[in-house]
Amino acid sequence: MKDYYKINEIAKLYGIGVDSLRYYERLGILKPRRDTNGYRLYSLKEMYKLNMIRDLRRLNFSMEQIKAYLEGQTVDNTLHLLRQEADLVQEQLRELQAKAVLLEKRVATLEAARRVVPGVVARKTLPPRPCVLFTEHITRDEEMDFVMKKLHRQHEDKIRDFGNQIFGAFLAMEELMAGTPNVYDGVFSVVEEADACDFTLPGGDYLSLFYQGPYEQNRAVVQQLLAYAREAGLTLTGRPFELYEIDNRDTVRPEEFLTEVQVGVREERNALEGLVK
Repeated sequence: MKDYYKINEIAKLYGIGVDSLRYYERLGILKPRRDTNGYRLYSLKEMYKLNMIRDLRRLNFSMEQIKAYLEGQTVDNTLHLLRQEADLVQEQLRELQAKAVLLEKRVATLEAARRVVPGVVARKTLPPRPCVLFTEHITRDEEMDFVMKKLHRQHEDKIRDFGNQIFGAFLAMEELMAGTPNVYDGVFSVVEEADACDFTLPGGDYLSLFYQGPYEQNRAVVQQLLAYAREAGLTLTGRPFELYEIDNRDTVRPEEFLTEVQVGVREERNALEGLVK
């Protein structure tokens, strides 16, 4: 066995680029000698350091940490380094577990959405829902995406998981009822922290109607909901809004979009008085 090896031999043996070896030298981790022609020669001791660099890099240690460790390598330092890495691995496992939960949640949400039967009016009793809001008049789908990004950017601390977040938009009712579909006055997202929200969708009774496909249908959907409310003797307690169950976060096919229109309602007072009498 030779005592010294040239840089190309080391690079081939360890699968390390020549530039990386030179970088380790600039950091002072490797200190090859030079032969009479100026070529770098790496001793067996330098190879031992390369083994350590390879193993520690696999554990995600920075080159600065590796240099400090190699310069003061003791059993105590090795134990300290390994304990640090064990803590880091545990943190990464917790992060991966959290991501797995989010993925399972998203899969369950999409699978549930695909089982929804559109076009059927339902009455729901819902809890209060704290929301963050970005107010802006929107007349095109492209604007909607941009405003949603503004909302996300403004509330990044509250909208932590864009894929699983519930997004909605308030319909611009005056324009909508005048004949213009797909117009909005602002977008919102349902959040967990009630103390830091912009507004709350009140708890109570809501009419709900899902529709599938492009958003240009929403004028007809709202008209269907309003007609149902009139026939059922219900009074609106708020303005209609959309919630996006399947949208361009999930598919590029508009025919696969699934949107829910909700509006708060209550029994008309006269009807209630008639029941009491």
